[in-house]
Amino acid sequence: MSGITIWVTTVLSLMGLGIAFFYMKKVVSIPLDLGLDQEQSKKLIFIHGAIADGAMAFLKQEYKVLTIFMAVFAAIIAILIDNTHTPDIHEGVYTAIAFLFGGAISIASGYIGMKVATQGNARTTVSAKKDISAAYDVAINSGAVMGFALVGLATLGLVIIYVVMSWLLADLGAENNHILMEVIAGFGLGGSTIALFARVGGGIFTKAADVGADLVGKVEQGIPEDDPRNPAVIADNVGDNVGDVAGMGADLFGSCAESTCAAMVISAVVFAGNPDALLFPILISAVGIPIALLTKLMVGVKTEDDVAPALMKLLIISSFIMAVVMYFFTTALIPADFVLNGAEYTNVGVYLCFLAGLVSGLAVGLLTGYYTSEKFAPVQEVAKSCETGVATNIIYGLALGYKSTVLPYIAIAISIFISWELAGMYGIAIASLGMLGSLVLTLTIDAYGPVADNAGGIAEMVGLESEVRRRTDILDSAGNTTAAIGKGFAIGAAILTSLALFAAFILTAEELRGEPISMSLLEPLVFTFLFIGAVLPFLFSAMTMKSVGVAAFAMIEEVRHQFKTIPGIMEGTGTPDYAKCVAISTQAALKEMIAPGVLIMGSPIVVGYLFGVEAVAAMLIGSLITGGVLAIASSNSGGAWDNAKKYIEAGNHGGKGSDEHTAAVVGDTVGDPMKDTSGPSLNILIKLSAILSLVFAPFFVQYGGILL
Repeated sequence: MSGITIWVTTVLSLMGLGIAFFYMKKVVSIPLDLGLDQEQSKKLIFIHGAIADGAMAFLKQEYKVLTIFMAVFAAIIAILIDNTHTPDIHEGVYTAIAFLFGGAISIASGYIGMKVATQGNARTTVSAKKDISAAYDVAINSGAVMGFALVGLATLGLVIIYVVMSWLLADLGAENNHILMEVIAGFGLGGSTIALFARVGGGIFTKAADVGADLVGKVEQGIPEDDPRNPAVIADNVGDNVGDVAGMGADLFGSCAESTCAAMVISAVVFAGNPDALLFPILISAVGIPIALLTKLMVGVKTEDDVAPALMKLLIISSFIMAVVMYFFTTALIPADFVLNGAEYTNVGVYLCFLAGLVSGLAVGLLTGYYTSEKFAPVQEVAKSCETGVATNIIYGLALGYKSTVLPYIAIAISIFISWELAGMYGIAIASLGMLGSLVLTLTIDAYGPVADNAGGIAEMVGLESEVRRRTDILDSAGNTTAAIGKGFAIGAAILTSLALFAAFILTAEELRGEPISMSLLEPLVFTFLFIGAVLPFLFSAMTMKSVGVAAFAMIEEVRHQFKTIPGIMEGTGTPDYAKCVAISTQAALKEMIAPGVLIMGSPIVVGYLFGVEAVAAMLIGSLITGGVLAIASSNSGGAWDNAKKYIEAGNHGGKGSDEHTAAVVGDTVGDPMKDTSGPSLNILIKLSAILSLVFAPFFVQYGGILL
């Protein structure tokens, strides 16, 4: 632990937390009533409070459920994998501690992001009264709190768990560092478990509210989006934060922790006596913190035309700087030559693996932007298809989603081939961290989106002048495109992360068995569980889609009921019961997230216990390959339908109120759960199954395969 890597990582992690605190203070220092008259101020403070209270109330209820689940599952970990190496090493207990710590860090990250997002939304609204630059600064600073805090907490948490577990397991010796890293993998499992419920629960919440608000408010009642007469409008704005801030944050926290754990499990075999090289994977994410700050200071917005390019510049410039800086860190900390599984590799090869992941991640993001932005032909074709009705809109949207999987998968496949050739399994793990190289700014931009979206909704509900709403719409429009890019980036990162975890799982199982794991496609067991794994993402997607439908049905009934029974609601003299709609989304999300969670958490454990390591490995590969394709297709179809609707609302193909617009709204409603619930949640399926298998590898090796 005397190496320089751990000290540099710690300093950079603390720097990230300090930067997050600075931007948080900068955001909350803006008065909520800036530039408003007394009546506007009263309305804004009420709406802002309702959104913030609803978001925090949901988190509070969700975290109560998760606390109970985490405690129970920690006990399962402690029991099932205890004493699997030697009787005097309580690996299960230490892994359970790491699991709880990872979950706690993920919860803290989500809470911080949600808190500042709900503080930044109204402040973006009032800043938009001044000019677009001021509004952009508030929104991007709000997102920056999430980005810097989450990465700082993730890397600091990994350092802490490494130091603590190294001290508790000091008797192992450097030659048994792989056991230490298997224990630390529990940290990644904890973060990923929280991500599962944050993604699924948050996605169900936001889409139930969104579908209810759109179908009853916009289609049936003919009132605008974010109209205060709509009873579901507050729940819809709460959902933006629940799904896109807490959910996305937990998702990418999980990717960061899991990729790092996978790389460290593999590096423990290669660099057992070299702490600098051993902890190099943690440093990769930490180095992104000062680079993100430098990039953010370089890129600003002065005019309305600068907003969308500025968000793209943040990603591109940070990626370029990261590519240059990491060459020097890699060649300094990784030995010039090393051996893994009998093959010789070099530190330059490791750097090229990082670069392959970084470039492929950027490529996946840009391709996602192409297929989901209204500025390009694919979405414009979907919008034009609305001229002939809902059916053709759905057909074109689905076709776009399927087609959009090809180039991203080719980019990922190329990065996998390059990485495997240059550094074997370790190269795959480093490539996954390379794809996460711009994680701070990816999170910043993603959290910026719901802040800008909420700002526009608040402007509409408060009744501010049209110029304010126009400015917030510009911010929101740019955020929609970058949000779609963020989803594509998250899916690509999940695919490489899952593959890295799979490699770590195989390596761990081989270490425990003392012999290679056979994965021949000619073996009936392997081929059978490839098929079973391939169908799991479709079952999971169906469960989450239906959960949104169930929750949306309850929301639609409530909104219709309020329109019928509350006097004066359409005239603006009656007050909708916003809290009831928030409560419906909360209850539905907490109830409906259980079954998909059990499917993901239970499948690897049951298959491993009944059929052994080979069956689990085959199932992981099957679900990885089909899950990634389904995730990209679902996310891009949904994003395309959303932006096709906005393209028509901008005055194209009939504009607002036309039959084309109605067809587009229906398509967007169909796509909502695909892009914000089932699609992104598939990230968690492929990652969580893999990290769960890695953590339970000792149990599978010792007790698995009872039916064979």
